[in-house]
Amino acid sequence: MCSNTDKEINDQNIEKIPDVPKERYDLLVLQSLRRIIRAVDLHSKQLKSKYEITSPQLLCLLGIAEEKFITQSQLAQKVYLSPSTVVGILDRLEKRNLIVRERDKNDRRVVHLSTTKIGKKVVKNAPSPLQENLATALAKLSELEQSTIVLSLKRIVDLMEAKDLEAAPILETNQTELHDPENDPSPT
Repeated sequence: MCSNTDKEINDQNIEKIPDVPKERYDLLVLQSLRRIIRAVDLHSKQLKSKYEITSPQLLCLLGIAEEKFITQSQLAQKVYLSPSTVVGILDRLEKRNLIVRERDKNDRRVVHLSTTKIGKKVVKNAPSPLQENLATALAKLSELEQSTIVLSLKRIVDLMEAKDLEAAPILETNQTELHDPENDPSPT
């Protein structure tokens, strides 16, 4: 049997179900999603001010660095961004001398991407695209807990019927497939 002290400790560790009528779980989900989006927006702003690179730019740069050979269209699929958004991001990375684009010798429509020495240095020193405290907390969880979180998030996507939407691994409230916030900060 548990002592009163053990029971008190267990009670403190068990998250209390919020005092919301059962039929209003939709509000709890919405509030949680809003808090996640807000935290991601703040992290993106910190990343830009501290490292002078946006979340989508960092994702693309990391995606290029991970592959020996990658094309623009393969990168767009890898980072879950539209091809037109990726082209704009690559323009900015190339302008900063972080990547090089080379046309395929046999098919000029195909563009191969690679990182420069400067780009490799940025990748080596790059922070996690995830919030640092989230990345640290996730790493401390068991594999079962991590997979449960991933499955729950995927289930939310399925429930929202949003599994076929273009989406970046980094959440941004002002980014859609047709709107590139790096070129135009105003919503479409």
